[in-house]
Amino acid sequence: MTIFKEKLDEEFLTFAETKELLDEVEADRALDEDREMRYELARAIEHVNRFTVLDPEESVELVEELQELEKVDEATAYKIANLLPEDRTELRSVFAKERYTLDGDELDEILNVLAKYV
Repeated sequence: MTIFKEKLDEEFLTFAETKELLDEVEADRALDEDREMRYELARAIEHVNRFTVLDPEESVELVEELQELEKVDEATAYKIANLLPEDRTELRSVFAKERYTLDGDELDEILNVLAKYV
């Protein structure tokens, strides 16, 4: 017998938005002394605290501006906003699984958008 979990909904979030949500969860858990924080939750909180650079409003603006570019879809925009690649090589790795490659001008266009926020 196999048990499948059905995916009900999917929503992309930036690290900044995730940090905001996890801060609320952490605060709720801190109020109840008997309730321990699970290992996975503690690691997730540690991860977003370490890698969050932008505030939530800036990260949403960055995603929206990236989505305006021709070759950047929603999932890729969120990935770029979370990773904040600094050069062409790092940016190319984001597009490694795509069926297309970006030329230097397209990569520079994305990096110019990123430069406004970092």
